[in-house]
Amino acid sequence: MTNESLAGYANLSLYSAMAVFTIAMVCHAVYLAALLPARDRLPAGAAARDRELVGAGAPVQAEAPARPELSSRAAKAAGIGSTTTWLGGFLLLLSVVLRGVAVHRWPLGNMFEFAVMGSMFTVLAYSIWSTRRDLRWLGLFITGPVLLVLGMAVAVWYTEASELMPSLRSYWLVIHVTVATLATAVFTIGAALSVVYLLKDAFERSGRASVLDRFPETPAIERTAYSLHIVAFPLWTFTLIAGAIWARQAWASYWNWDPKEVWTFVIWVVYAAYLHSRATSGISRQTATYIALAGYACIIVNFAVVNVFFVGQHSYSGL
Repeated sequence: MTNESLAGYANLSLYSAMAVFTIAMVCHAVYLAALLPARDRLPAGAAARDRELVGAGAPVQAEAPARPELSSRAAKAAGIGSTTTWLGGFLLLLSVVLRGVAVHRWPLGNMFEFAVMGSMFTVLAYSIWSTRRDLRWLGLFITGPVLLVLGMAVAVWYTEASELMPSLRSYWLVIHVTVATLATAVFTIGAALSVVYLLKDAFERSGRASVLDRFPETPAIERTAYSLHIVAFPLWTFTLIAGAIWARQAWASYWNWDPKEVWTFVIWVVYAAYLHSRATSGISRQTATYIALAGYACIIVNFAVVNVFFVGQHSYSGL
């Protein structure tokens, strides 16, 4: 089988994964649609009695809303969503492997390949984690962004399979860029949880009912996001250090004030500020979470803006 054929099959696997993720996203959305506020599901008689008691001035005992049983359709949608998410992750893995075999190198040589492998890490990390905890409520917040990134990879960042530039032909590519990709995947899941936390906290403060009432408790979501950032931060620290070592070998200097180097350090500083603020008693959890999201915004700028519009020693986007 020729390299061109392998590259074609890699693209076919990628397109198949996108189709599967579309199904998964719809199923996760159907599942969330079934998680209506408990108040809306009260029997008509019970709701009428509450109105009568309040109208008569009688005190009403505040009780935690009961969690209604999911309908069979919602449970089926959740199951299909989880299964198709797994399937999409394996299709991305197949695409990455075929791409690597086609080009005879580690498939992280340009923006397109980084986006595909990063999406693969994100989905597989979420799927493996979901075998230990019920994360069906998070599925839409994972498959949606992943599908968006893959769409950008195909439509904007696509690069034909080719050999690496001479300066990239190093074992540090496997170490440095792979760890950076893995760290980005963990940061992505942490960012999704941070968004959910802020949304749920805002609805709770306003007293409005929403589908978020059926999610885990707000402090638990925030702690989980914090734990993921604790995992990702050392990975990003290693990325920064490994990049400096590779720069010394490739360009005879540990630091060259290259735009990519600078933004990698900016990301590190912002996430360090987040971890520090999270451990400081005088700073609210909401403020710390906004700092974490600022760090993820820097990751997006580093990948989608610096790689394309800034000229430097890291101009390897392939575009």
